[in-house]
Amino acid sequence: MTPLNEMLQLLVIPTYETLLMVTVSSLVAFLLGLPLGVSLYATQEGGVLENKYVFRILDTLVNMCRSLPFIILMILLFPLSRIIVGTTIGTLATIVPLSIGASPFIGRVVENALNEVQGGIIEAVQSMGASQYEILAKVVIPEALPGLVSGMTLAIINILGYSAMAGAIGGGGLGDLAIRFGFHRFQTDVLIASVIVIVLLVQCIQFTGNKLTQIIYIKRALK
Repeated sequence: MTPLNEMLQLLVIPTYETLLMVTVSSLVAFLLGLPLGVSLYATQEGGVLENKYVFRILDTLVNMCRSLPFIILMILLFPLSRIIVGTTIGTLATIVPLSIGASPFIGRVVENALNEVQGGIIEAVQSMGASQYEILAKVVIPEALPGLVSGMTLAIINILGYSAMAGAIGGGGLGDLAIRFGFHRFQTDVLIASVIVIVLLVQCIQFTGNKLTQIIYIKRALK
């Protein structure tokens, strides 16, 4: 049984590494996934920038990337990780595949959230002479904000799960701690502690996402 103070010391750095991976990867994935999702929405049949060829290319690309298991994607992106951060293992190296792997998922989340905006609102704005950019930036995206927040919450939780999975091949963080100590050294208490921290992080992310969504709805109702 690992003493409490030693357990806390073991958990501090991996927890920080996990938070770093999830935070940076989520930001980068959102920056990549948002324009991808908007492009999918805008170029689809009936979209404000309808283009079936562009949509088919983007749709196929997203489906192909999402079909790859994260472990395989991480291995495939080892060369890119080495180019960007100079190594293929550790926290910084894991951010690269995490960001790229989550981008198509976020793109699809954004597309679905935008598709939930009522067509009547878009038609009303179009009838007033709004440009395509104005429709997207000032109407569709703001109206879809609750769905975007909910989708991003789900995406961040998935990224957290991917980061734990990355520990199996030297990704760092809580997943690496659980495997090195909990599995290879048979310290079950360390494994359980790592899982508890991950569960707590998921609860915090979900709670924050739910609260933000509620705030958006409340502010919209008060207008």
